[in-house]
Amino acid sequence: MTVFLLWIIAFVLIGYFANKRWESGVSQGLDKMLPDVLKTHGENRYLWIGALAILGATTLVRPVDILLVVILLAIIGLVVMKLANWASNKVTH
Repeated sequence: MTVFLLWIIAFVLIGYFANKRWESGVSQGLDKMLPDVLKTHGENRYLWIGALAILGATTLVRPVDILLVVILLAIIGLVVMKLANWASNKVTH
């Protein structure tokens, strides 16, 4: 129950401060990091604030889980890139 309460508090605080600073920096920061397809251009404010609050709260409360997910996604991405590279070499030859 304590972990849940800490997560809720972190979620609310991150969401509040991201919403408060959306126009002055959060939106521009997201647009710098995201590819063109996902750029916010100031739209979808509450969707992105919710996503940032969920990721931030989970990272604060359960950092090892987030680290393991990132490592797993990196390994999957590497395997997919290698398979795509291998398949493209097979097609051209």
